[in-house]
Amino acid sequence: MNVLHKNYINSFLNTMLLIASLVSLSAQAQLHVEISGVGETQIPIAIAGFTDEEMAPQMISKIIKDDLTRSGYFKVMGLLGSISETDTVDLSKLKSQGADAMLVGSVHKTEDGRYDIRYKLYDTNKLTTLSFYNVTQSPQFIRVAAHKVADDVFEKLTGIRGIFSTRIAYVTKTGPNYQLEVSDADGDGVQVAIKSKEPIISPSWSPDGTKVAYVSFELRKPVVYAQNLVTGQRTLIANYKGNNSAPAWSPDGKKVALALSKDGLTQIYCVNVDGSGLQRLTESFGIDTEPQYSADGQSIYFTSDRSGGPQIYRMSAAGGEAKRVTFTGNYNIAPRISPDGQTLAYISRRDNKFQLYALDLGSNQELRLTDTQDDDSPSFAPNSRYIVYATEIAQRGSLGVVSVDGRTSQRLTTQAGDVRNPTWGPFMK
Repeated sequence: MNVLHKNYINSFLNTMLLIASLVSLSAQAQLHVEISGVGETQIPIAIAGFTDEEMAPQMISKIIKDDLTRSGYFKVMGLLGSISETDTVDLSKLKSQGADAMLVGSVHKTEDGRYDIRYKLYDTNKLTTLSFYNVTQSPQFIRVAAHKVADDVFEKLTGIRGIFSTRIAYVTKTGPNYQLEVSDADGDGVQVAIKSKEPIISPSWSPDGTKVAYVSFELRKPVVYAQNLVTGQRTLIANYKGNNSAPAWSPDGKKVALALSKDGLTQIYCVNVDGSGLQRLTESFGIDTEPQYSADGQSIYFTSDRSGGPQIYRMSAAGGEAKRVTFTGNYNIAPRISPDGQTLAYISRRDNKFQLYALDLGSNQELRLTDTQDDDSPSFAPNSRYIVYATEIAQRGSLGVVSVDGRTSQRLTTQAGDVRNPTWGPFMK
């Protein structure tokens, strides 16, 4: 099935939520991560073992090392032994060994059974402390605490907000069973959000990360719902004649853009999250689908074949005149706009390959980011520096993560079944 066909089906054929809250998965369902490529310039950082970290459920320093390594921004130098944030460190010696930064720390168990992670980040060039902080979490969230430390290190050394403590959602298919799963950005900590015997496609995070919009066939037709992942409460958003599909949240979380065929050809509409206030936004003689709000909420990007073939357009979030955005290639679909508004990601068919591209909206320069040939469903990380996408290798679905400059990439697979339809969650407050 080609990507356009899949995307148009994705717009129409979402499925039901069958459980009310998140349920932990077994370890067999964890995503396996393979890393390739590095950034153009890497920061050499020495990371010591944290003292007494063996008392915690997982090794904190290893999680941090793995996070920073995956990012492509760092060359991680592991140190033998453990060093506490209170120990004296010879920064000049570390600098002579090639390290620009050093991370040390310790783990302490609190009286209420939680774990307090204390750490210190040094700049070996300036012989100064960049960060001296602590994170306290209960045992089940020890990985989150480690990811937060990695986020802080990443931001202090690059000036870019880290995304290691964010979450991704995606769909797995094993035999006849489909599951919408949520995991850490590194593929660990997997939880099941939705189970179904019917296909599940195109999940969409709410801006606060507590809800997922989706389309269900439980009423024998595609219907748009939103479900609170914490309480399990569901809200019916759209159940009109024909197809109700492709939900996408507005940045303020008050509206959902979607594609409806209630009046014939599929067009773009928006609706309040409680299902009220339906408004039609496009009036074309083609198929308009896959709406996506810009980060400032002022514009909507969408796919339309109004010019004869599928291309990406932009219009005001209130509707009105649409302007074509993509001109290179005759087949461009699945638009996603970066949170910083600078980059448009999309799938383009060229030389009979469906691949992920990024368009710099300032310079109008286009960059192909993948060398696979059946890519789909791109989604930006909330810091705009990475894109997760679906692809197919050896007739099996897997996920890829690539930096917007194309230099660093990862592949996420499961031991059994396909993985598809990823969406990257927001920063959590």
